[in-house]
Amino acid sequence: MDAVYRDTWTEINLDYIAENIRSIKGILPQNQHLIAVVKANAYGHGDEQVARVAVEEGADMLAVAFLDEAIALREKGIQQPALVLGAVSPMHIEAASCHNIRFTMYSVEWLREAVKQCANLQTPFYVHLKVDTGMGRLGIRSKRELEEILQLLQNNPNIVLEGVFTHFATADELNSEKYNVQYESFKETVTYLAERGVCPPYIHCANSAALLRFPHETFNTVRLGIAMYGLSPSMEMKKVLPVTLKEAFSLHSRLVHVKRVHKGDTISYGATYQAEGDEWIGTVPIGYADGWIRRMQNFQVLVDGHFVPIVGRVCMDQLMVKLPKKYPIGEKVTLIGEQAGKQISIDDVAGHLQTINYEIPCMISYRVPRLFIRHGQQWGRTNYLLS
Repeated sequence: MDAVYRDTWTEINLDYIAENIRSIKGILPQNQHLIAVVKANAYGHGDEQVARVAVEEGADMLAVAFLDEAIALREKGIQQPALVLGAVSPMHIEAASCHNIRFTMYSVEWLREAVKQCANLQTPFYVHLKVDTGMGRLGIRSKRELEEILQLLQNNPNIVLEGVFTHFATADELNSEKYNVQYESFKETVTYLAERGVCPPYIHCANSAALLRFPHETFNTVRLGIAMYGLSPSMEMKKVLPVTLKEAFSLHSRLVHVKRVHKGDTISYGATYQAEGDEWIGTVPIGYADGWIRRMQNFQVLVDGHFVPIVGRVCMDQLMVKLPKKYPIGEKVTLIGEQAGKQISIDDVAGHLQTINYEIPCMISYRVPRLFIRHGQQWGRTNYLLS
């Protein structure tokens, strides 16, 4: 539904996402395949809307974390091939096959069970082999496992090896020692496959960090995640990015109440804030149930182009700010984004919370409606409470 009744919302600038994709493609070798990573509701940005823009900009495939996420895209009308990066039981292969969804193959045991599940399939089932070169999550780790997998695939042609990939643990760090070890290990695996006549059409190791730092070490496919949304994979990398990224996510609200308090008056639970004199206090309808957690106390927001502090503890649904003067009800409050030439970035919020920027848009909950901007105009919105 399009209805939005809250005074709190996010704005997702899909034009910026499109520009980020084009900028990144500009530094890659020609004819690279692009896998757009839209897991976790597109890092909190809106999976359907981001997926459509990514496909428009040339994404060959979409990547998600779970089968549920892939099927949700299908139910929203997104038909581009989709790869599930996480572990999915082979017992769900039939459901995935109906929806043109690929699975990650990460062990010999997994493939043995997949062979049983594929016995009665009428169409080939596509898999991408995950190689653990040092991340320590999913993936095969030895030549013995690889040999056994190749033998099983040879004996079961209804399972098609469409891709082989790995994931880097430290590509976002300027020290490349660990990255180099992983890259060489993966290259050995790719060479080993090629020597046996196995050349999957999608060979991918580069996440956003790797493709930005080493664009000519990407084989023939890249997985574009965090950088697509305009965020640097790490603070270290922010200083050496080869392209300009535009942050697509912003968060806004409005003042719903403004009051004058006096010296000694306290604000919010625990009375942790006490007015030092006569002060104007504004109430903003966003709280920790929306993902703006209690640790955001003492951070700042933008009102009328001024940085104003959050005072007192953040409540479940509301927070209070100290204003420089009285403002009317409905005055815009920017928690993430630009206002009057000043900015609060996702990195600023992450710094306050002592975490990484990936976490910030993901933690803004379903209660906050998403408003989408495309071609400079509102392109639609989602309100998951009413959908």
